[in-house]
Amino acid sequence: MKPLLRALHALGGSGSIEEIYDKVVELEQYPDDIVSQIHDPEKGNQTQIAYRLAWARRYLKKYGVLDNSARGIWSLNHKSNELNNLDPQKVIRYVRALDKKEKGSKSAEAAPDGSPDLDVEEVTGWKEKLHTVLTQVLAQSAFERLVQRVLRESGFTQVEVTGRSRAGGIDGRGIARINGLMSFHVLFQCKRYQGAVGPAEIRDFWGAMMGRSDKGLFITTGTFTPATVKEATRDGAPPIELLDGWEFAEKLRESGLGVSTKTVQVYSVDEAWFSTI
Repeated sequence: MKPLLRALHALGGSGSIEEIYDKVVELEQYPDDIVSQIHDPEKGNQTQIAYRLAWARRYLKKYGVLDNSARGIWSLNHKSNELNNLDPQKVIRYVRALDKKEKGSKSAEAAPDGSPDLDVEEVTGWKEKLHTVLTQVLAQSAFERLVQRVLRESGFTQVEVTGRSRAGGIDGRGIARINGLMSFHVLFQCKRYQGAVGPAEIRDFWGAMMGRSDKGLFITTGTFTPATVKEATRDGAPPIELLDGWEFAEKLRESGLGVSTKTVQVYSVDEAWFSTI
């Protein structure tokens, strides 16, 4: 909880989940082996840090010190001046008692770490299932075609899947247009990983794209270590944008590609109406 709050303060009081995650890793100076640790490799590619931050967001929102918007931005609210002396154990006791009161004993069933289940908005089971499909069901060629479709949905034009065997490590190319005024030639690479992509893969990608494009795009079903992120923005080399598995899942959801959203109807009884009969 405290690293999350420190990150939000450093970000000016608000940030997206991705921004908060990156700032926590930066401020706490976690080593690569900790950052790349997957919470449950059998279920997906969510890192242990991301998993813990999800719990922290849930607890602090229920406690009343965090808010989140429909656009997924988390922010400190008016109680933020009280956070220096916040006691995480007090927060946990308060939220567990609130869970029992609101939802009964069933909602208070503990997860393996002794914490109550996450709210619906924090449930990521669909991403875990999607990760299994992408890494174990889809063939590499099908994954490349899926990336091609996502890029087209995101505004790329002339997107072509070249295939690694024919393009020296490049899986495809396309043109990214910015507001119809500027365009960049982009080479992309797709990796279906369970774990983290290391700096060596970025260096190999650079070698393959040198002199052939303005930018690079590296897409993986896994994650990127801090060293990899740093390597991708190294001075003197063409910039490489990174898209990890959870961000790719969000792109699929936003585009409605293989991920659908259901609206649940909730009915309520207006007792006051019956008194007018």
